Amino acid sequence: MARPIWSGTLSFGLLNVPVSLMAGERSIDLHFRMLDSRSNTPIRYERVNAETGDEVPWKDIVRAYEYKKGSYVVLRPEDVKSAASEGREAVEVEAFVDASSIGPEYYEKPYVLVPGKKAEKGYVLLRETLKRTGKVGIARVVIRTREYLSAVTPRGDSLMLILLRYPQEMVDTSDYKIPEGKLSSYRITAKEIDMAEQLIESMTGEWRPGDFRDEFRERLRKVIEKRMKSKGVITPVEEESGEVENATTNVVDFMSLLQKSLASKKRTPASSRAPTASAKRKPAKKAAAKKAGKRPAARRKSA
Repeated sequence: MARPIWSGTLSFGLLNVPVSLMAGERSIDLHFRMLDSRSNTPIRYERVNAETGDEVPWKDIVRAYEYKKGSYVVLRPEDVKSAASEGREAVEVEAFVDASSIGPEYYEKPYVLVPGKKAEKGYVLLRETLKRTGKVGIARVVIRTREYLSAVTPRGDSLMLILLRYPQEMVDTSDYKIPEGKLSSYRITAKEIDMAEQLIESMTGEWRPGDFRDEFRERLRKVIEKRMKSKGVITPVEEESGEVENATTNVVDFMSLLQKSLASKKRTPASSRAPTASAKRKPAKKAAAKKAGKRPAARRKSA
């Protein structure tokens, strides 16, 4: 069974719904290894000093930003940590906007929000309200120390959290040579427009994602299977949530919280969020310390 990326809260107004953030996509790529054709043994990628050619151990590797060609500024671990968001495991909705107002170019990566125990009421309340109003929630979320902009949107019986691109990441289309002006400038006639509309109408159908498959990957897989039968195979080389305090559950007075949220017209106050953050962080540190004691090598590699 899939593990949650984190378990925390989904907050809007004064309501806090316990949720787990789950992956919304899976990789189906075919992964390849590079082999030495002379012996069919795997090729390793090593960390090598560009000048001496010597391999560099992880403990001697530091992060650096190249501000101009050949010039670097070295960053210490505390420098990177100081820039990280102080956010916790929470999806904090800051505003609601029309779903149609967000262009498809802003959507990046999907996740699924799964309600915690006894939190179904708050979950369903938000889901159905978003459906009726045609809105999506714009929220900030921290995933693995980095803060993202995201959209909380209903999809069937679930609430999806989709990471959004920031405007600074978008390319201005005016940077490219795009045809502009009237149709007559390109000698397009009204009859051609009518014919194009008829063609589109004749090809129009319902969107059924299951009708489309990655045919290239399937053909490549068949080639691999055929090659395995004809040439044989090479022997592979072996290599290696908790409850949230003050969270909204099914027994909470929703009407009272909604009335207070409308009266304040503010998102969840920082004071009400603080106990949850501390409650979440303390046990997490203990667990991290225990894990670090057992597997120091894995931790160094991750760093």
